[in-house]
Amino acid sequence: MGFKINEHVKWVGNIDWDLRKFHGEEYSAHRGSSYNSYLIEDEKTALIDTVWAPFSEAFVQNLKKEIDLRKIDYIILNHGEIDHSGGLVDLMKEIPDTPIYCTANAVKSLKGQFHQDWNFVQVKTGDTLSLGTRTLTFVEARMLHWPDSMMTYMDQDNILFSNDAFGQHYASSEMYNDTVDQGELFQEAIKYYANILTPFSKLVENKINELLAMGIPVDMICPSHGVIWKENPLQIVEKYMEWARDYRENQITILYETMWENTRKMAEAIGERMLAADPGVKLKLINLGKTDKNDVLTQVFKSKGVVMGSSTINNGILSNTAGLLEMIKGLKFKGKAGAAFGSYGWSGESPKIIEKALEDAGFDVMQEGYRVLWTPDQAALEEGIAFGGEFVKHLQR
Repeated sequence: MGFKINEHVKWVGNIDWDLRKFHGEEYSAHRGSSYNSYLIEDEKTALIDTVWAPFSEAFVQNLKKEIDLRKIDYIILNHGEIDHSGGLVDLMKEIPDTPIYCTANAVKSLKGQFHQDWNFVQVKTGDTLSLGTRTLTFVEARMLHWPDSMMTYMDQDNILFSNDAFGQHYASSEMYNDTVDQGELFQEAIKYYANILTPFSKLVENKINELLAMGIPVDMICPSHGVIWKENPLQIVEKYMEWARDYRENQITILYETMWENTRKMAEAIGERMLAADPGVKLKLINLGKTDKNDVLTQVFKSKGVVMGSSTINNGILSNTAGLLEMIKGLKFKGKAGAAFGSYGWSGESPKIIEKALEDAGFDVMQEGYRVLWTPDQAALEEGIAFGGEFVKHLQR
């Protein structure tokens, strides 16, 4: 069933309580998600976005309970990714001639995914569509997070349909930001930003400034995933501006992966001195072999410094460490310091490999790596303690 937002707007999407992985296996969704579709009924009727393909048939059937599909005058597709456009195939079988308003890049992506020549109407920033008493204004948001992304603003009610921006992978029967658990909400919001939008932070900042320069009042933000920002909706915009500006807290994260616990012992020694050298610092000690990678990346995003260690294996590093380093490189974190460590039995390349990967990812690697042959004795652990202290000193300069 639809959820009434106001006299003219209904949420007609789908809550995916069971979702645990998104973007294939790339993103963890511990709290599920939602695919938000919005039905606007004025003198003309517009549908904004659809749902992910597995829910397409149910989406169309539920939509029929809300409205005669033939009364839908326009479909607005803010983004062509399958979790937004997946309901189109079944929907267009019912209303094949209905125009689909989207960006030029969205036409390319939709044709490439569905191989259908639907009635596309290309729009760009500043283009408008009258629904009668209300007008929709389109704002391109390229690379937030696809080249085809856009937002749609509706006057009178002052609603920004923001697409992926300001969203969360968060399933809830409570539809508004002020009715859900605030800790959960902002945990999912920062995780979403850290893992998806970080590479485009400068574009995020520019787009928000562009929206602010338009001088449009925003009384509600309706994203494509998660809850709707109704109470003080601009609080999430303010958070995005903070997160977009090379975000970091007074936090150091030690990441390690270990075979026989030797690298773990080194990690603990490093952390011991860090807490003594800076009692106010938040320290996170994370075993990469046992921790969800997206949760790890969220901690990296929040950190001013990251120290990373791995055992050496086959002249290289352990697989979870290697995979995470590849993701870190792609996310293009800014303004963060890094260092490396690791234990070994024969060749001992892991710290150098990690250092190089961190440098390639844009981290400031400030000191030579710390490595230990076989099991660290007390003298080796003292080296680790000194290593941690030196890292804190670098951060304090």
